[in-house]
Amino acid sequence: MAFDIEMIKGVYGRMAERVDAAKSIVGKPLTLAEKILYNHLWDGKATTAFERGKDYVDFAPDRIACQDATAQMALLQFMQAGKNKVAVPTTVHCDHLIQAKIGADKDLQAALNNSSEVFNFLASVSNKYGIGFWKPGAGIIHQVVLENYAFPGGMMIGTDSHTVNAGGLGMIAIGVGGADAVDVMAGMAWELKFPKLIGVKLTGKLSGWSAPKDVILKVAGILTVKGGTGCIVEYFGEGAKSLSATGKGTICNMGAEIGATTSTFGYDASMERYLRSTDRNEIADEANKIASYLTGDDEVYANPEKYFDQVIEINLSELKPHLNGPFTPDLTTVVGEMTEKATKNDWPLKVEWGLIGSCTNSSYEDLSRAASVAKQAVDKGLVAKAEFGINPGSEQVRYTADRDGLLKIFEDLDAKIFTNACGPCIGQWDREGASKQEKNTIIHSFNRNFSKRADGNPNTHAFVASPEMVAAIAIAGRLDFNPMTDTLINKNGEEVTFDEPTGLELPPKGFAVEDAGYEAPYEDGSGVSVIVKPDSDRLQLLTPFEPIGNSITNAKLLIKAFGKCTTDHISMAGPWLRYRGHLDNISNNCLIGAVNAFNKETNSVKNQLTGEYGPVPDTARAYKAAGVKSIVIGDHNYGEGSSREHAAMEPRHLGVAAVIVKSFARIHETNLKKQGMLGLTFANETDYDLIQENDSFNFIDLNEFAPGKQLTLEIVHENGNKDIIKLNHTYNQGQIAWYNEGSALNLIKKENAC
Repeated sequence: MAFDIEMIKGVYGRMAERVDAAKSIVGKPLTLAEKILYNHLWDGKATTAFERGKDYVDFAPDRIACQDATAQMALLQFMQAGKNKVAVPTTVHCDHLIQAKIGADKDLQAALNNSSEVFNFLASVSNKYGIGFWKPGAGIIHQVVLENYAFPGGMMIGTDSHTVNAGGLGMIAIGVGGADAVDVMAGMAWELKFPKLIGVKLTGKLSGWSAPKDVILKVAGILTVKGGTGCIVEYFGEGAKSLSATGKGTICNMGAEIGATTSTFGYDASMERYLRSTDRNEIADEANKIASYLTGDDEVYANPEKYFDQVIEINLSELKPHLNGPFTPDLTTVVGEMTEKATKNDWPLKVEWGLIGSCTNSSYEDLSRAASVAKQAVDKGLVAKAEFGINPGSEQVRYTADRDGLLKIFEDLDAKIFTNACGPCIGQWDREGASKQEKNTIIHSFNRNFSKRADGNPNTHAFVASPEMVAAIAIAGRLDFNPMTDTLINKNGEEVTFDEPTGLELPPKGFAVEDAGYEAPYEDGSGVSVIVKPDSDRLQLLTPFEPIGNSITNAKLLIKAFGKCTTDHISMAGPWLRYRGHLDNISNNCLIGAVNAFNKETNSVKNQLTGEYGPVPDTARAYKAAGVKSIVIGDHNYGEGSSREHAAMEPRHLGVAAVIVKSFARIHETNLKKQGMLGLTFANETDYDLIQENDSFNFIDLNEFAPGKQLTLEIVHENGNKDIIKLNHTYNQGQIAWYNEGSALNLIKKENAC
């Protein structure tokens, strides 16, 4: 069934008029991304041509998606906004709080036992405010969204960085912090700097062991983890049309790993097939009526250099399978070239686990291609050398794959079928022996492989590959196994080889499910009571932040982060997910994974009030208790990774006034702004080197905070010497108002009270 069909018809009904108006204003053909953006302007039809990478623009997204970990804080904030119902269709998906350990049924029951308070809270808030609720076990948010809510030409925001997965069905879908989602839930405009555009032209056609995953692994190697920052990546060409909708979703999903605002593909036959197979014929029929508006103009794709800020071309016929990692998703190695590289870098070649699933690769097609490899192993007498774990993407995928015998094939290799949830991909994995922190290698079809990401072990070397390649390498048990050329010895002592994997784009018998896990909200939620116990350690009602003010003097250095500092370093997931709805408790993980530049240790910083070293959160709390503001210093691409706004809310809660870095990841910079903090960058990157361990900081001209005007910072060193440096920022007038009010939420409440 098609959810929210009248809303979708409304989007399509206005699209031709608005896109034609935008073409007239811009004076040139438009990319797909531009068509969708101009069709979703808050003010309606375009009256000005926006400058990419410069102009802040107000948009009106069609819908919102939240996963359970981030939904807690988003909904706690929305409860303060003074609204009776969400203004746009919104859903909550319970997929992050289920830990993988034994298997689907027992793990799901354990999650229900351990997190019932949170699930009940989310269900009651959903009923009260008109939000669709997907129960624990229903599936991973982004696969469920692709199956039920994504539609070509739509605009969606979601409180998870991999919201971008919906680009596989031609959406502009963007990961945001909960405060951004609250704006839209409350019926307000959503602001975004008009993105730059990267065009990726795909020619040829995938074959053999190459998969859609290899496209984005290749792109990640080209652009790196920050090369897409501030950009929408638009894929086009005959090669793009040859990919399935779920394959397109995989590519868009990992666009988050290059820092892209989002990624998308033009509407085509594969999207129509997917819509119809998932019981959304009405959407396909409506999309077909305006198909030319749901893709870029012909002139754009014929001469992409004229219309995109950057163009990359990849021949799918020549694309080889890749392994990316360890510790970063942009470190690429072509399969067949791993032996030398791993030996040189001392990466363990023995593979201990192969994990298939996550929001990136858990579709029916993904499972079918991996199962074709697993079946060969069973038929040819091979025994898997590594352990296997499978996370189906949704109950619909799981039920259908089970009906068609795909899961039985994995079980014949002694694989563990985990719950339809994120599991190991986000650190929700109770891996036996991980606490020993032994050096080891795993391979998975997930999107991220940062240190400690999967199992909490900093010495786990995680490599990213397609599901079929994960299956082959896990069966072989060696990272440098090349299924295209290498042989294996089966249990009878015979030498065997793998044939090329095969797969099914869609289930031949169609999708089926007994209980998809969806609960519609009450028509009238006014009588629903949302209860948060005062003594709960899982949930805590929010207290509005006080404005930091325009006088920051004698602030102390909390930490100078060295090297990569992702949101995993700032606010870890894994066991800390249990506190996502309790700001004070989860703040005890604030920056505990960041490396201190002065002693190269984690969670050990100097307290200038006592001269002693201690944990980052404890030191921040000591400064806050003494009425002293603190400062965080960071390197490039600070805040890379998940959209978790806790990475901004925790420092804010602990008294951090400013985060000053060489460069930000987009979502994190926005999250800092939303929480009423200063997110600033060094005008001269080398000024990072001036910061010393015992420094204090004075903002000279914060009372003149204005768009486009640099701020001046006085650094006072322990010996009394001073350095004066300039800091850049990207705040516009509205964002400065957030700062002045203490947070964007404070401003919403103030405006709603008027």
